[in-house]
Amino acid sequence: MASAAILRRQQLKAKKEQQLELSIQEIAAAQSPWTRIRDWWLPEQSVLFDRVLVWLAFGLLTFGFVMVSSASFPIAERLTDNPFHFVIRHCMYLVLGLALLAAVVQVPSNWWFKGSGALLLAALASLVVVLVVGHEVNGARRWLKLGPITIQVAEVAKFFFVIYLGSYLTRRIDLVQESLREFIKPLVVLFFFAVLLLMQPDFGSLAVMVSIVVGMLFLAGARLWQFFAILVALALGLTLLIIKEPYRMKRVTSFLDPWDDPFGSGYQLTQSLMAFGRGDWLGQGLGNSIQKLQYLPEAHTDFIMAVVGEELGFIGLVVVLLAVFGIVIRALLIGRRGLHVDQRFGAFVAYGIGIWFAFQALVNIGAAAGMLPTKGLTLPLVSYGGTSLLVSCAALGLLLRIDYEIRVASVKVAPRSGLRRRRANA
Repeated sequence: MASAAILRRQQLKAKKEQQLELSIQEIAAAQSPWTRIRDWWLPEQSVLFDRVLVWLAFGLLTFGFVMVSSASFPIAERLTDNPFHFVIRHCMYLVLGLALLAAVVQVPSNWWFKGSGALLLAALASLVVVLVVGHEVNGARRWLKLGPITIQVAEVAKFFFVIYLGSYLTRRIDLVQESLREFIKPLVVLFFFAVLLLMQPDFGSLAVMVSIVVGMLFLAGARLWQFFAILVALALGLTLLIIKEPYRMKRVTSFLDPWDDPFGSGYQLTQSLMAFGRGDWLGQGLGNSIQKLQYLPEAHTDFIMAVVGEELGFIGLVVVLLAVFGIVIRALLIGRRGLHVDQRFGAFVAYGIGIWFAFQALVNIGAAAGMLPTKGLTLPLVSYGGTSLLVSCAALGLLLRIDYEIRVASVKVAPRSGLRRRRANA
């Protein structure tokens, strides 16, 4: 009798497990593909890192390596007699960038918060040093040479500036929303950066920092009249800087009508537009670009999207755009969730990184497509540029760390007694 009762209980248990498995399969089958995509995209609290952000970042890094390899062969052979010169260097920076990303993920965000003042001073000091002993290329002194590595200090300054601004807004957010004096302080810091960057000159990096300041102050809840006042003042200032320097004015006029001087000031843009035109919808095929064969200058850096458009077509461009702005959206979502759990520093830094990547990508792609004047800004994670790649990887590492800390802060652990009762009832 006892064995029959045990057998009956086992049969009932097996039947319940089978019914549960069938119900799970029915629920999964009932989900539409769009529902599965939505569930994959939305942040999950059951994991300790943002899987979508990781996949998007690794996908862009891989894609960037492929496109840099494709776009740099002709110019590398002409300059160094080694067609793999830029490929090897990009691969080296890619390995260093991934190592830096892995290291930054291990550093608590509180360390960055406490050291934000020192990082700000280090950024300003590096911009001063580069003016004294920096390496000059085409009339611009923006790089420091450290053995085989060349560092563009403005890229590091952007990263440290975002950290400082996130720390400042965390400490003074209430005063920033109420006091004009506290609202102006970040603009004073920006003024010092502006002076040093314009002495290099590096107008593009200054434009990125301006966008970061404006965006972060707006998200911090600055008053609308203050926000619009700073927009008008910055617009007037940037306009005066453009008018003052003949080369900047020439860039603007050539952007408005590149065909007026197609072999002079409008040469880069006309060649870029030809590349986009040849790409059509599906492109000429990977490696089949004509414009990269000594026609389009800086094909592997500032104008890499022109090569993408020529080889992969409109579809390839759209995929890259979706990936880049997917990272931006994830950063903004991390910032919003950080404010919900009172992780202000992480939230503001996440907002700053999202604004930084969005504006720089917008300017790079807009310049290549003839929608904006050329500014010499790389496309994050895609273009060739050692410092840009390293700093972008560090920013992604900090973003993943912030996301991890927000997820940990959001977890609510059930009491042990309640857990035991639920196990007993099960």
